[in-house]
Parts: sequence; C-alpha cells; structure tokens
Amino acid sequence: MADSRPPAKPMTYAGAGVDIDAGDRMVNLIEHHMRRTYGPRVLGKHGAFAGCFRLDFNERLFQRNYRDPVLVSCTDGVGTKVKLAAQMNIHDTVGQDLVAMNVNDLIVQGAEPLFFLDYIGIHKLTPELAAAIVKGVADGCELAGCALLGGETAEMPDVYAEGDFDLAGFAVGVCEMNRMIDGSRTEPGDVILGLASSGVHSNGYSLVRAVIKEAGLDLNKVYDELETDEPLGRVLLEPTRIYAKSVVSTLRHYTVKQVVSAMSHITGGGMVDNIPRTLGDTLDAVIDRKSWDVPPIFKLLQQRGNVEEDEMLRVFNMGVGYILTVRPYFAEAIADRLAKAGETVYRLGELVPGSGEVKFR
Repeated sequence: MADSRPPAKPMTYAGAGVDIDAGDRMVNLIEHHMRRTYGPRVLGKHGAFAGCFRLDFNERLFQRNYRDPVLVSCTDGVGTKVKLAAQMNIHDTVGQDLVAMNVNDLIVQGAEPLFFLDYIGIHKLTPELAAAIVKGVADGCELAGCALLGGETAEMPDVYAEGDFDLAGFAVGVCEMNRMIDGSRTEPGDVILGLASSGVHSNGYSLVRAVIKEAGLDLNKVYDELETDEPLGRVLLEPTRIYAKSVVSTLRHYTVKQVVSAMSHITGGGMVDNIPRTLGDTLDAVIDRKSWDVPPIFKLLQQRGNVEEDEMLRVFNMGVGYILTVRPYFAEAIADRLAKAGETVYRLGELVPGSGEVKFR
C-alpha cells in the first residue's frame, strides 16, 4: 500500500507557485492608472468585486443622450505579439494593443466605447510587470475615451511557461438603434476611405516570428530597410492605432444624414477577408493597389521571409488599419474631417456590382 504520510513541511499557496501578497501589491500599483481613465459615470471604489458604470439617460453624463440605446460588446486578445513583448522585455505597449483590438471592432457598429476590462494570465506574478501592462491598457483607454473599469490577473505556473503571459480584453459601448452601421446600406459608387495603420498592429505575429527565425533577423538590430533608427523589435511592438475618437466624432457630426454606409477593422485576414464582412453578396470592393503607402516593415517581412504578395494581403493590414465606406458626395468632407482629427486618409477605391469580393487593380 502506498505511503500517504503528509509532507514534512506545511504546504502554502506561495509554495505551490501563487503569491497572494504580490497580487495585493499589484492592485495598489495599478490604482492610479485605472483612476486616470475614470469619468463621472464610474461609480464604486477601487478593489471592489465588480466595477460599476452609470447609465442615466436623463443627465448629461454621456457626450450625447440616446433615445433608443443599444449596448455593443466584444472581446479579443493580442495573439502571439505577447511572445515578442516577453522576448524584448517590453511590457507597456501590448496593453494599448489589447484596447485597440476591442474598441476598433466596437466602433465598426457605430458605437461609442464606454468601458473596458482586462485579463492577464501569467506564469509568475511580478507586480511591476503587471503594472506596466495595465499602464498600457490605461493609455489605450484614454486614447479611446473609455474607462478601465476592472480586470483580473491569474497567476498559473502550471499553465504558462516561465516568462510567458497572455492577455484578453472585453469592451462595452453604446449606439443609437437607428444609427447602427452594419453594411446593409452599401450601394454601388460608395467611396472606400482607408485610415493608415501604425504598423503591423496585432495580427499575423505567428508569421512575423517565423520570418524572424527563418531569416535569422535580430530584434535588437537597426535595419536600413525600415528607414528608422529604431531596432526591429521596437518597430514590431509599435502599438495598434486606436481610431475610436476620430471615427466617433466624425459619425457624431452627421446627426441626420447617414453618410457612412459601412466600416471595417482590418485585422487578421487583411482587407481581403474583412471588407467583405460588410458587403453582402451583390457588391465588390475595387481597390487601387497604388492608392496608399505600404510601411517599410511589411516590405522587410515580405522580402526576408519570401512571402507571396497574396499571402501578405491576406494576413496583414499592409498599412491600412481601418476602412470607411461612404457616400460619394460626402467623401471629401469626411476625409478632411478625419485628417483634422489626426488620421492619415487614403481614397482607396469604390464599390461596384459584384459578388462580395475585394478586387485589387
């Protein structure tokens, strides 16, 4: 019969790999990051079991009141970009990526971001490391105009390898029922406007990391092809651009006419897969391949990795992170408004009768 004697020393949670004291210290470190995202709609105290956000449509807590409000929600992560962040020991940028991946999806429906929650799964909790991640999340929330309402950090040494972590985010927004944007109003002749990305954003990093490995690229080296003094690793960790404020303010300017017929967040699948999600099966998006500037990072990855052009367009944003399909008469005015909000705007092409595809010319 097996010996079932108890261990000689008393067992503890810390001995099993989970440090409760470190978790408490992390909560204290992130408080000021969370509070800088708060507005008058956030209620309750820091460290409560749940965050509270006030929905009061009789007061001017919202930037505008909603007659028939619809809550819009989404969840997403950062993918294997976290592996690169861990490898570079840079943790204060992927939090912004996390917010971007969620709120950029949210605004596609025409929603105003309200609040955000994050989840960090990690091998071993270092309060300073987790605080750096949360700082990035708070930075992203400020850029998106939403509150960081809460989150969870799970220390799981049996699940994550040493040095590894993962991120997930959850966003909630609101829009007017009759102002929701779902692509059902797209028409032939609608103009396709593209907003420049800040780089690779947060998709395709399994391929990025494969190219780095196979081509023997050095993350700490400055490459002439990148046309910058930043090393490759820093370029690849450039945070995903957040389009929320510029897009929401543009939509809000047109209070009567619905001049934007569809929008797309260009994530995994690139323009090829994401634009058709709003086209239906009777229209094609015809895009001029020379109408926008492809950032040097994509050219380096394509050349050093010997990646086919079609594969690049299917995996990456290639320099366009967000798409608006707009009525032709308003295209120039909308482009000017977005440019004044800080966006680089490209007139990419137009919609034509077809079968729900993206065609490059």
